[in-house]
Amino acid sequence: MNINPAWADGLNVASKITWKRAANALGVLASYFVAKWRKKPVHWGMPVSIAFEPTTSCNLRCPECPSGLRSFSRPTGMLPKDLFTQTIDQLKDKLLYLTFYFQGEPYLHPDFLEMVRYASAQKIYTATSTNGHFLTDAAARRTVESGLDRLIISIDGTTQETYQSYRVGGKLEKVLEGTRNIIRWKKELKSAKPYIVFQFLVVKPNEHQIDEVKQLAKELGVDSVGFKTAQIYDYENGSPLIPSIDRYSRYRANTDGTFSIKNQLLNHCWKMWHSCVITWDGLVVPCCFDKDAEHRLGSVQEQSFKEIWQGEGYQRFRTTLLRSRSEIEMCKNCTEGTQVWA
Repeated sequence: MNINPAWADGLNVASKITWKRAANALGVLASYFVAKWRKKPVHWGMPVSIAFEPTTSCNLRCPECPSGLRSFSRPTGMLPKDLFTQTIDQLKDKLLYLTFYFQGEPYLHPDFLEMVRYASAQKIYTATSTNGHFLTDAAARRTVESGLDRLIISIDGTTQETYQSYRVGGKLEKVLEGTRNIIRWKKELKSAKPYIVFQFLVVKPNEHQIDEVKQLAKELGVDSVGFKTAQIYDYENGSPLIPSIDRYSRYRANTDGTFSIKNQLLNHCWKMWHSCVITWDGLVVPCCFDKDAEHRLGSVQEQSFKEIWQGEGYQRFRTTLLRSRSEIEMCKNCTEGTQVWA
């Protein structure tokens, strides 16, 4: 009997839940609501989800990405495998979801799939996001064999002209070839994983191809399509990237010709309770909006993760967020729930 891929993926996530992970998640959730109510950074438990950055290197030059623009103020490099495994060993009992992505292209890391295999062996749900240019036949087979649970492939256009307008330096046919390789090896190895997602970053130059990418995904056998809204750094005076379709824009046009963010910027954030990001060199930062790691809450090279997660730096950050989110610059350009599913 064929099962719907989305249902299969949901069951796969559920299969990773243990009593320790469930109890931890409930504690984190309860402490989040208590903190909102008391306006104090109450926190019980460890993160339910983390993101690890395999590398800051990237082969493309996307215009709103620090990796693409080569504009980092922090050092660039590759995640040491032993630093990864040591940190996972500290978290594995309570960690449910692990994303291998922050900045850069994960497949450029020579040990990337070995790290996926290690986390998968701990029964942690693993996901990554790729531009799809390195999914060769051999890499596709190794990806399926690694146990990766979710593979997000960025495809921001259905023609080369549209695709390269954002994915500067990219080749659409290479992405499609890589997608076919993954799907073929899933069939060859009789694997339901990874769950394959086409991620379409909606910007003005490609918004006319939304229906076309849905059809393309269907033809190839991709499991789902996610439409992501674009973060624009200098949005106040408009940008040629801001889409005209309101549903896919983080910004609203004002009567005076300027733009403002739609988010009400409420003084709380679920991410500060259930997740974090760890950079390639071990810095723990609050979330994926801190691309230059300006809010450094600790380093797993110098402390245990638990010491950082429950430490004074993290508590001060949560306190500031609960008091006034507008005091944190990166939070001013943040919208939660930026993925729209087809």
